[in-house]
Amino acid sequence: MTTGSKTLHRGLWVAQILAAVAFFMAGSFKTFTPGDELAAAGMTAPLAVLRMAGISELAGAAGLLLPAGLRIKPWLTPLAAAALTVVMVLAFFTHVLAGDFGGTVPAIVLGALSAFIAWGRAKKAPITGR
Repeated sequence: MTTGSKTLHRGLWVAQILAAVAFFMAGSFKTFTPGDELAAAGMTAPLAVLRMAGISELAGAAGLLLPAGLRIKPWLTPLAAAALTVVMVLAFFTHVLAGDFGGTVPAIVLGALSAFIAWGRAKKAPITGR
């Protein structure tokens, strides 16, 4: 089923669930909220960029949980985590360029969490498929 320590395995599951919830909430907001409400919430990026980021976050949230949880192509979980790490690096620079330094904190935290999941599920506690 898995290799690596049980403690790391459990910690990765906690990280996967927390990250998936955060990415699902953020992705849902960016994907389904009308553009004028996004602007009122301080999101100044073009609507197409926000929608693409939202869809990426929703797909990433599913990728953090479903492949590993169902043990169907579980190698997709560290791939999803790595892709979300890239999304968070881009989010970090977007916030910096917009002068929104407070917005960099969630990007750093979620980016680090995603990188931890990618490393852990790829190297230290991978889940084997069925």
